Amino acid sequence: MAANGKAVRVGWVLSVLASLLFVFSAFLKLKGGPDLDQGMAHLGLPASMVKPLAILELTCLAIYLIPPTAVLGAILLAGYIGGTIVTHWRSGDPFIVNIVLGLVVWLGLYLREPRLKELIPIRSSTK
Repeated sequence: MAANGKAVRVGWVLSVLASLLFVFSAFLKLKGGPDLDQGMAHLGLPASMVKPLAILELTCLAIYLIPPTAVLGAILLAGYIGGTIVTHWRSGDPFIVNIVLGLVVWLGLYLREPRLKELIPIRSSTK
């Protein structure tokens, strides 16, 4: 199945946009500060988790952006995002942004990865 060039480009744009959010998030975690400490306390997470979370986030992102390992990266990012959803849900914060981010991660990969189109074909109804 040949990949449509325009769809692949849109997939990469979506993947890069989602990736920028992860990089920004990891940067803020690595930078630290009193606002971050307050936010982590609000979420019920110890400050000692900040740097390991940033490293985990960047590692999953790197795996996602390397084409041969992109599917594994998307699975790992889905797990990471699932954790953020549960954490925000538990603390009473809105989590719709996390859901949208997960959808963008997978849509970007779906559009740029022909192997996924074979596994999950989108078919139009033929009448």
